[in-house]
Amino acid sequence: MDIRFEVEKRVLAAAMALPEAAQRRLGGRPVRLDGQTLAADTQLMLRLQRVSRQPDVGRLPIPQGRALAVRQTRLAGGEQPVGSVRDLRVAGLGARLYVPSGAAPTGPLLVFLHGGGFFFGDLDTHDAPCRLLAERSGVRVLAVDYRLAPEHPFPAAYDDAQAAYRWVLEHAADLGTTPDRVAVGGDSAGGNLAAGVAIEAARDGLPVAFQLLVYPVTDNDRATLSSRLFADGFYLSTPFRELASRSYLPGGEVHDPRASPAYAELPAGLAPALVVTAGFDPLRDEGEAYARLLEEAGATVELRRFEDQIHGFFNIVGVGRSALAANHWVADRLRAALNP
Repeated sequence: MDIRFEVEKRVLAAAMALPEAAQRRLGGRPVRLDGQTLAADTQLMLRLQRVSRQPDVGRLPIPQGRALAVRQTRLAGGEQPVGSVRDLRVAGLGARLYVPSGAAPTGPLLVFLHGGGFFFGDLDTHDAPCRLLAERSGVRVLAVDYRLAPEHPFPAAYDDAQAAYRWVLEHAADLGTTPDRVAVGGDSAGGNLAAGVAIEAARDGLPVAFQLLVYPVTDNDRATLSSRLFADGFYLSTPFRELASRSYLPGGEVHDPRASPAYAELPAGLAPALVVTAGFDPLRDEGEAYARLLEEAGATVELRRFEDQIHGFFNIVGVGRSALAANHWVADRLRAALNP
C-alpha cells in the first residue's frame, strides 16, 4: 500500500468536504479575476497543492510528469461506479468501453479522447470521469488511448483520432450502438481532437450525432486575454503549455487547422456541439471563440462557462462539490442530446 498516497487522499477528501465557510477561511482571501470568483473548494485544493509542494507537471521530465498526472487524477477521481468496463483494441489502439447500469442492448455511444497536452494522459488518468459520464448520462463511453508526443509528434494524435472514429462506425454493432448514434468528445487536447474528428466527418459525409468539447484546445497561437490573466496559479501553467507545444508541435505548426481548429474552413453539416469552458482557464477564450465559429458555420451550439472553475475540473469527480456539480451538468446535457 502507498501510505503517503492514502494519507493525501484522506486529507484532500476531508478538506474538500468542509463547509464552504471553513474552506474560505483555510483557502485564503477569495480569488476574484475578470468579474469571477474562484470556487472555495477549488481554491483550497490549489492551496493544499502548494503547501504540500506538489511539482508542476510542466516542469518535470515527461516520464515523471506522466506518473504524477496519474497520481493526481487518482486523488481527485475517487471510486466511481459504472455498469461494466472492458478493455479492447480500436484501430490498433488501446481503448476502454464503459457501459452504464441498466443499458439497453443498443444505445448511443460517445467516442472519448482524453486531455493531457498531447504528451500525457491515458485510459487511467480519465477512468473516473469516464465512469461518471457514462453512468450519469446513460450513454456508453468508449475512451481511446491515442499516441503521445514527443515520441509521436503531430499529426500522430490527430491521425489516431480519425482512424479510431472510423473504426467505431464500422464496428458499431459490436459496441452496442449504431452509426447514427455515435458522438465524439474530449477534454482539452482531447477536445481538440474531437473537434477535428467532427470537421473531417462533416467533410466526408460521415455521421456524428453530437460533439462534446470540454475546455478544448482550439488555437495554439493563444493570443487571448484569458491566456494572460490565468497564465499561472490555476493548474494549467505557462511551463505546462510551453512543454505541450514543444512536444506536440516541434515544427511550429500552430496554424495548421489539424492542430488548431480555429483556422479550419468549417464545412456545412457539422454536428451539434456542447462547448464547455472554465472561468479561470487560460484556454477559456479560445474555446468560446471556437463556439462562435461553429455557430457561424451553421452548427447548433450550446456554450456553457463554469465561471468558478479551473482547467482540469473534468477530472475532479471524487472530491468537493463545485467541480462535481459541473460534471453532473455536462453528463445531463449529454443524456439530453443523445437520448431526446
